[in-house]
Amino acid sequence: MPGKTILIPTPPDFSFRATVYSHGWSELLPFELDVETWRLTYVFTDAKGRSVTGVMSEAESGVNVELASGRIDLDHVARDARHILRLDDDLTSFYELTDGHEHLAWISQRRAGRMIRSATVWEDLVKTMCTTNCSWGLTKIMVRNLVEKLGDPCGSSRVSKGVTRAETSNASRTRNAFPTPTAMASVLESFYRTEIKAGYRSPYMLELAEAVASGKLNPEQWLNSLLSGPELRKEMKQVKGIGDYAADNLLKLVGKYDGLALDSWLRSQFYKKYNKEKVCKDTKIERHYKKFGDWRGLVIWCDMTERWLSNDIGATPLQQQL
Repeated sequence: MPGKTILIPTPPDFSFRATVYSHGWSELLPFELDVETWRLTYVFTDAKGRSVTGVMSEAESGVNVELASGRIDLDHVARDARHILRLDDDLTSFYELTDGHEHLAWISQRRAGRMIRSATVWEDLVKTMCTTNCSWGLTKIMVRNLVEKLGDPCGSSRVSKGVTRAETSNASRTRNAFPTPTAMASVLESFYRTEIKAGYRSPYMLELAEAVASGKLNPEQWLNSLLSGPELRKEMKQVKGIGDYAADNLLKLVGKYDGLALDSWLRSQFYKKYNKEKVCKDTKIERHYKKFGDWRGLVIWCDMTERWLSNDIGATPLQQQL
């Protein structure tokens, strides 16, 4: 199939830039963001394991997805693009809530609130594990190593071992898809320590991959779970390496926003904005956002990242604004 462009309609309250810049996922492979042209690259993979590079960009009546040449299910790509950009999320009640507070009215005005995510919960789960107890720089290194050493190159058939996959990728110089659970389960724990630089996460990554590859765990079910936020958080925390903070962030990516996901950075931003830069107990932060109910996790995130979505958005890379 030759390269093709898919036009995906977007809702009136959608902002491509606010969504792409909502958090750091756009900096993690197989995403790549060009902030000068505002083109977001991603490697799409269909149900048959066929991968192609797609470039998402703003269009007059929606979002264009420009696909490189290769065979892939176009309907699958369209569904994944809608999922990644959260185009089917209904933020009406969220905007009604934040519009009632003067210092939060900017959120609906800038059409913010959609948090970019990967094509699968599996990918988001692994990436979230890579964010815990480390710098953002190390997160990017681990994810890059996973993609480059275990991900299938675009246009290739799946291979069985990570070392072979890495050699194929280097030889062909193509972009790689995010690795499958089977690929991540095919290597030893030592591979994660030496090649991925995953440190203490190494046994957790291998155990997770084995559980998903065998069907023992299906993270995709979390998207449509009927469990409450606290119940689903408890289930997520059964995955070794996923604690309260990581689970709360994962909940946001599956559409549940009742967890604050407090970490050192988020706390420091609250201290600066609302507590005269003085350290306070988490209970004070929790009380501040309690009135926002089930939306409080999204409210605190938007509140603390307002400057990322300023009118000159894109002038500075996301992490340089931290």
